[in-house]
Formats: sequence, C-alpha cells, structure tokens
Amino acid sequence: MTRLEKPAAFLDRDGVINYDDGYMGTPDRIRWMPNAAKAIRRLNDAGYHVFLFSNQSGVARGFFTEQAVVLLFDWMRAELRAQGAVIDDYRFCPHHPQGSVEGYLQDSDWRKPGAGMIRDLMTHWPVRHAGSFAIGDRSTDMEAAEAVNLPGYLFAGGDLDAFVAGILANQR
Repeated sequence: MTRLEKPAAFLDRDGVINYDDGYMGTPDRIRWMPNAAKAIRRLNDAGYHVFLFSNQSGVARGFFTEQAVVLLFDWMRAELRAQGAVIDDYRFCPHHPQGSVEGYLQDSDWRKPGAGMIRDLMTHWPVRHAGSFAIGDRSTDMEAAEAVNLPGYLFAGGDLDAFVAGILANQR
C-alpha cells in the first residue's frame, strides 16, 4: 500500500505536548499541555502527518534508558490515540557530549539544533515539504526547522489547540 504524500507537523515533545518538568522518564511524570490531544486531532483532520521529535539527553546522563524513552513515547501515543489523536511516528536523540553513560557521549546531527530527526522522518514517510512546519518551545527547535527550510513556530505554553488553529489558519 502506497502512503499518500501530505504535509507534516513536527512537534517537540517536552514543552509542547507535555509540560517540560525536566527529564520525563515515566508516565507518572507527564502533565499534558492543555488541549494537546485536540490539537493533534485538528492536525490529523487537516490531513497532516504528525510527528514528535525530541532531545532526550537523560539517556546520556544516566537518568533513564533508551528503552524507557521508547516505552514512554509509546504510552503517550496510546493515551493520545484513545482520545482520537494520532501521532504517526517519533524520533529522539539520546546523545549528549557532556553525558555520563558510555556510548552516548557524543554530539549528533539528530540532537537539536541539528535536523537529523526531521530529515529521518522525511525520508521514511511521504512528506510533502510544502505546508509542513515545526512547533517547539526553544530556539534549538526553530534552528532544526530552519535547517530543512521549514517554518518553525515558537510555543510559549498554554492552549496548544488554539496555537495550532492559528498556524493552520495562516497556512491557507
């Protein structure tokens, strides 16, 4: 089955989908951003691929394992899916040059502001560049989007659905 090419919304996780309370390694630590599921449903309904991309230096720092990150992402996707909000895929970067766990002590093009995570998603999914964008809460998210010539929108918190609705209104 061929998947239809369509635009994509690349969403940072911590600070966009959920509050950034520092090194979120387990479901009990997740506090959802207001209307996160509604925002993702809005993107789904508008015909977007929805992807998460996230630096996860807590792996390199020894706070949690890569498997714990995968389990948390999968749990988040299931929680959102139960509310009718579909995250198509996600990428994360476990590396950090100042970490403490052998094998993760490096810089990586996947680590934002590098655009490796976005490039990888665009390679593995039929993404139409026109209309695609990124939402993040830090300048490094904006730099990653800019590196692949996508508009980036800086989210300062609050109602994620209202923020997404504003972006989509300007996309038309």
